[in-house]
Amino acid sequence: MTDFLGSAVRIRHRTALVLTAAVVVGLAMFCWPLLARSTVGTSAHVTDAPFVFLVTLPVLILIVLAELSSGGLDAKALALLGVLSAVNAALRPLGAGTGGIELVFFLLVLAGRVFGPGFGFVLGSTSLFASALLTGGVGPWLPFQMLASSLVGLGAGLLPRRAKGRWEIAMLAAYGVVAAYFYGLAMSLFTWPFLAGHTALDFVPGGPLAENLHRFLVFTVLTSTLGWDTGRALTNLVAILVLGPAILTVLRRAARRAAFS
Repeated sequence: MTDFLGSAVRIRHRTALVLTAAVVVGLAMFCWPLLARSTVGTSAHVTDAPFVFLVTLPVLILIVLAELSSGGLDAKALALLGVLSAVNAALRPLGAGTGGIELVFFLLVLAGRVFGPGFGFVLGSTSLFASALLTGGVGPWLPFQMLASSLVGLGAGLLPRRAKGRWEIAMLAAYGVVAAYFYGLAMSLFTWPFLAGHTALDFVPGGPLAENLHRFLVFTVLTSTLGWDTGRALTNLVAILVLGPAILTVLRRAARRAAFS
């Protein structure tokens, strides 16, 4: 439940367990380069992991979406999800990712805040999927983008409910900044293993954690954090501070009329 509105997607005990397991497994799929250890006889297969995850991650996302929609997503929530996914898909090409300017995430944060963590998780996946169809961005990276975006929406729905007024906007703006860097970090983790063996910053299959962690941090700071991620963070910050109060009012009015139970 939200502070004064019903959650758009009901989270039952079984759904919560599936969602928790998906989050843990999903994060492991992102972080595997830092966690995998090669031993004699297995080192040759360490680099196979990204290709295995490319197949299994879409299945994981479909399982979670099916569980969330089975009895927890009524017609009103489905209609609202379709509208917000379409709006987000239309917003994404406006920035085209230039300099990290991406308009997808601020609306995802606000919607997750109003309609709850389950709705935020689903909206994160459907927004990235729909926008990828519009922009021709379908590829092996899409399931990872969908999962990272879903985690952003889920986190927005789990933020403390006590914050009100300006404090709420400040909290959401701060979360938007953190979410922008998290998304960039996650996608860098997805990309990094595919560059193994080319430069001094590349992933070393089965290498020591400290060595790979150092390589990855330098890699992501130079290629993503200082540029794209910072642009995305500033976009979220400005959009939530400027448009957040009005959009929250509109979304909460829609939630009242839908009367989610």
